[in-house]
Amino acid sequence: MPRFYVDPSNIFGDRMVLEGGEYNHLKNVLRKQVGDTLLICDGEGHEYDCRIAAYEDGRVIFDILETREGNTELGISITLYQGLPKKDKMELIIEKAVELGAERIVPVACARSVVHWDDPAREEKKVKRFQAIAEAASKQSGRGVIPEVSKVLSFADAMKEAHGKCDTILFPYENAEGMNTLKKCVSELKPGTKIAVFIGPEGGFDPDEVETAEKTGAQIVSLGRRILRTETAGLTMLSYLMIEAEMAEGMS
Repeated sequence: MPRFYVDPSNIFGDRMVLEGGEYNHLKNVLRKQVGDTLLICDGEGHEYDCRIAAYEDGRVIFDILETREGNTELGISITLYQGLPKKDKMELIIEKAVELGAERIVPVACARSVVHWDDPAREEKKVKRFQAIAEAASKQSGRGVIPEVSKVLSFADAMKEAHGKCDTILFPYENAEGMNTLKKCVSELKPGTKIAVFIGPEGGFDPDEVETAEKTGAQIVSLGRRILRTETAGLTMLSYLMIEAEMAEGMS
């Protein structure tokens, strides 16, 4: 069943309204008729089985048939702090991070980042596009929420934010030895834990950044004996966290 998202402000008792691009997609692309049913999410974890009641004035009006809590979200909250990569790698990273359950993606300007977003107008345009990619990935993967893509933060600001918002900071680093620290950290995660995952850009983290992370309590961990590309490292970390979280909730 196709999945759509509605702003909670457009839910009125046992009815809701979709408009804009969703109106055109439903009526002219999917050619949905009055009486057809759809699954609609409010982006906050609630799902609604709805029936099209009418098309009018550029809006689709729905009758809400059933409301329930979604069950596609992880029991933990993951924020991916991704060092700015080159070219269009960020788009791939966002798409796959959403599929793997990340709740938020924060682009980070690191010391070794080749790309720099110094133009506010250009950054706003990029973040808007990234948010659209996140929404599309949410629809495709059946997410109950649309993860937020943040504006770019400096490494220092990203680390400060992570310490203020998250319970655990995982910091994969190619020079870390063994995987026991990672295994131990992940095995101790409890439902509701807020996790920050820091991934360096193509050139990796600068030693000063690693030292700062370690001194402020981040867990420096290894992802194995091979050096992974920036777009691979984050997805490896998120895949591991997703599987562990799903298994902890009894998924099989």
